Parts: sequence; structure tokens; C-alpha cells
Amino acid sequence: MPMYILTRYRVIIVDGIALLLITLFTYAAFSKLADYQKFLSQLGQSEILSAYSKEISIAIPAVELLICCMLFLNRTKLLGLYSSFGLMLLFTFYIGSMLLFTEDVPCSCGGILEHLSWEAHVWFNVGVVVLTVVAVLWHRRENS
Repeated sequence: MPMYILTRYRVIIVDGIALLLITLFTYAAFSKLADYQKFLSQLGQSEILSAYSKEISIAIPAVELLICCMLFLNRTKLLGLYSSFGLMLLFTFYIGSMLLFTEDVPCSCGGILEHLSWEAHVWFNVGVVVLTVVAVLWHRRENS
């Protein structure tokens, strides 16, 4: 297969992963904001986050929407992909630490993700992290 065709496929896949991340973060942010009191309450129940639940309840949706904007623009897409990777890794470590160190695990995810089991949620996050790594590597390769 000629190199320009492989390049085009990589660009399409990277854009598809970026669109997936935009959809995921937009949905998650608006789900949290739509039921803000519930989101704030669930954060307050977390032993790890309760002291900063108010600040975190504002910061998480704002960061998710900011990442969406970065992913949407070509010149900031790589930064958006790195940010997506970091945020998803942070969420995954948070869920893992909650599973390991607390008895009652409140879900502050929002939307359809709060209906997943915690194990399924971890695997979902790991899958998104892997896709994001692929997108970062291919985006960097095609733009170097």
C-alpha cells in the first residue's frame, strides 16, 4: 500500500479518536452540569476528594470542555490528545484507588458511565487511554 494512503488512514483514525474523545468529554461534562447537585454530593462522599469537592465539581467539567476545544482545532489537537491521556489516566487511577482503599465507592461520573460496574469502568478507561496513546503517536508521526 502506498505511503500516502497509510498516512491518510492514520489521519482519519486520529480524527476519529479525537471525535470520540470530544463526544465522551462533552457528554460527561454536560451530564455532570445537568445534575450538578448530585455530582457535588457524590464528590463530597469521596474520602479522597471531599475536602475539595466544590472546586473539583467546577474544575472537572471545565477541563473536559477545554480539552474538547483543543481537540477540535488542528493546531491544538496534540495538546488536547496529551491532555485527554492525562485526564483519563487520572480518572483511572482515582477509580483504582477508590476500589482498593475505600469501602463505599460513590460514582461521580455522570451519564451512562455511572451505570457501568466499577470493573467495566476501569476497562473502559483503559481502552480510551490506549486509543489516546495511538492517536498521540500517529498524530506526532504524521506532523513531524
